[in-house]
Amino acid sequence: MSRRELLVRLVWGCRAVLGLVMLVPGMAFLLSPLKKSGRGTSFDALARMSELKVGEPRAFAVLKDLRDGWVKYPREPIGSVWLIRQPDGVDPPVVALTAECPHLGCAVNLAADGKSFLCPCHNSIFSLAGKPENTVSPRPMDPLDVQITSGPDPEIRVKFERFRPQADRRIPLA
Repeated sequence: MSRRELLVRLVWGCRAVLGLVMLVPGMAFLLSPLKKSGRGTSFDALARMSELKVGEPRAFAVLKDLRDGWVKYPREPIGSVWLIRQPDGVDPPVVALTAECPHLGCAVNLAADGKSFLCPCHNSIFSLAGKPENTVSPRPMDPLDVQITSGPDPEIRVKFERFRPQADRRIPLA
């Protein structure tokens, strides 16, 4: 083998090593969004038990850091949840309902009497348990999973999800 052939082989060997060195992190970067979990898979801390009065609904905004592929967005509101503390001895101690009407997705507000929920878009009325009191909505308000931590003033965590409007059953949106 001549000196020229040896140099050509060394150059090609160096190119191959450099290509592999750059390929591994490049592929990890390109494939990283595929292995990240989607939104709605975790519980978000919304309130403390001391912030809620028994039987009085209170709305809380759900804030999240959003990520779209490689772009990370700052913490922003993605929805709202009604929390209702139940009397002592009732299970679950706190009920969480989405603040979106199952009819068309409008914001559900507390009615003036404070004893029901009202959707102003088409006058859907719901009890404090989330059950429809008229026939406008195809289903009750959507309940959400709740976790309550232990301690003197427990933290209330809610798994926020959105559901398809105008459906007669809960169909999670991606």
